[in-house]
Amino acid sequence: MRHAEIQALVTALLAQCRAQKLLVATAESCTGGLVAGAITDIPGSSDIFDRGFVTYSNAAKQEMLGVTAPTLAAHGAVSAETAMEMVEGALRNSCAEIAVSITGVAGPGGGSARKPVGLVHFACARRRGSTKHVERRFGSMTRGEIRMASVIQALNMLLEAAQPRP
Repeated sequence: MRHAEIQALVTALLAQCRAQKLLVATAESCTGGLVAGAITDIPGSSDIFDRGFVTYSNAAKQEMLGVTAPTLAAHGAVSAETAMEMVEGALRNSCAEIAVSITGVAGPGGGSARKPVGLVHFACARRRGSTKHVERRFGSMTRGEIRMASVIQALNMLLEAAQPRP
């Protein structure tokens, strides 16, 4: 069921981006490239997909996307602030018009009372537009379920960002 849902979202995203000649970029941590993979799984996705950044480590977030050391020190990798800097870096370092970022705790370990397993931060931005942040707490799902739910959230955010501007 999730696969069909993801495929439908990507198909809609491809149509929307093609109609407006928009390119997409992704900046992924806990999903490890699954959003980019979902997009590029559809034939013809090269029309709209520019590039994907898989920045699993803090060093990768800093080197590839320009996430700052003070942000990571103050807020951690799993935070709204880091997600926002990730998406801004994806736009800055690509030809894309819209981008999405994902950073979270997919589990089963690695969670804490403040940042439990299932906490995922998303940011989506469009050039010369605002950046939107969404925090999701997926709760007691498996690692795979958290990652798939994160892909769906990210695709929905991209689809929303790709809507025609007034």
